[in-house]
Amino acid sequence: MIKNFKNRPFRFPLAIVALLLSTLVFLAFESNKKAKPNRFRQDPNTVSIPGGSFYMGASDEQIDMAMINRKKVVSVSSFWMDRAEITNDQYRKFVKYVSDSLMYLAIYGGGINQGEDTIKVDWNKATKINQKSKAVIEKLNELLLSPDNRIRGKIDIDPTKLIYKYSYVDLKAAAKASKGLEQPLSNFIITQTQPVYPDTLVWMRDFSYSYNEPLTRLYFSHPSYGEYPVVGVTWKQAVAFCNWRTNNSNHFLGTSGKSTQKIDGIYRLPTEAEWEYAARGNSKNNAMYPWGGPYTKTKEGRLLANFKPGRGDYFGGNSKDDNIYTTKVKTFTENGFKLFDMAGNVAEWTSSVYYEGGYNFVGDFSPDVQYDAKDSDPLLMKRKAIRGGSWKDIAYNCQVSTRSYEYQDTAKSYIGFRCVLSMAPRVTQ
Repeated sequence: MIKNFKNRPFRFPLAIVALLLSTLVFLAFESNKKAKPNRFRQDPNTVSIPGGSFYMGASDEQIDMAMINRKKVVSVSSFWMDRAEITNDQYRKFVKYVSDSLMYLAIYGGGINQGEDTIKVDWNKATKINQKSKAVIEKLNELLLSPDNRIRGKIDIDPTKLIYKYSYVDLKAAAKASKGLEQPLSNFIITQTQPVYPDTLVWMRDFSYSYNEPLTRLYFSHPSYGEYPVVGVTWKQAVAFCNWRTNNSNHFLGTSGKSTQKIDGIYRLPTEAEWEYAARGNSKNNAMYPWGGPYTKTKEGRLLANFKPGRGDYFGGNSKDDNIYTTKVKTFTENGFKLFDMAGNVAEWTSSVYYEGGYNFVGDFSPDVQYDAKDSDPLLMKRKAIRGGSWKDIAYNCQVSTRSYEYQDTAKSYIGFRCVLSMAPRVTQ
């Protein structure tokens, strides 16, 4: 019996797409291998974290947190991790990239409201745009602050217009939907439009009856704060930054246009397990802090991280290194993996959902709980785990195993992030 396929819609199976892509990658690799040896490229901002097993969870007995922070042995694969938290200078590259791209589209691409998610820019033209020209200003009008929002008549870019648009395939949804991946690829493509400019008002919003106006005005924009960790960035913005850095690693490293300088890997936020494993710094004694000991000060009385040492006391006592809020990254001693500020300075976003009972059901192999919450989802489903404690936290929050959370669309003056990098194994010749 022959079935009638005449009126059935054609569906290009994902399995075939995957096969074609893998074939193209293989052929490209073989062709490149004949032309020149394959060279392993390292992001100088990152350090290699070798895979291993460790006790994830509280390093001391906490009866009240026994179910939230339950200790168990888990294993994680190797990965690369930023040595320090993402700084204002590094995040400003992302903001400027989006700004330059939108200016280019406004002048040469027919407007900023384009359907494409990949911003294609001729950087030779983009870098020569004269923003003082009246003709250029007219073309950039859709990007600029409206006249009633200008201070002293200054014409400038409207930060709310700096939106980064990108797409990705929801692989978890595809895996659940079909064993053979025979549904159309379009069923699993997610498109995001994300404003990228940090919320600089967090310094005034987070602390009532506190004078923080200079930080609001200067912290992100002034060059003197370039090496300080970026704050006021939501979890969504951090994820968008990772996507941009993956596709534009050469731009992030200051070698825009040089394809040979791109990093062949995927930047993302660390899972809770990866973050805790890295924070422990290859310590063999299940220590409470990244520096491997149970104490928060040196023998000379100097704090080992930037945190709140006492009630009302935000100052560590060393006028050269300490401050009452954030300080420059890499100010304090690195841990065993050569990572800085894994305790204090700013707390850090992870990719993991914060769920109190998560440790009770996750496996011991690269454990993680993730959920990409929608705007319409209940608030409880938008909680993301943050780790490491911050400049305004007490020592307990700086312990490597302490769990906390914030909502994915919320920005704070004490939360930043760092990236991890997943790369394929090095190919030996």
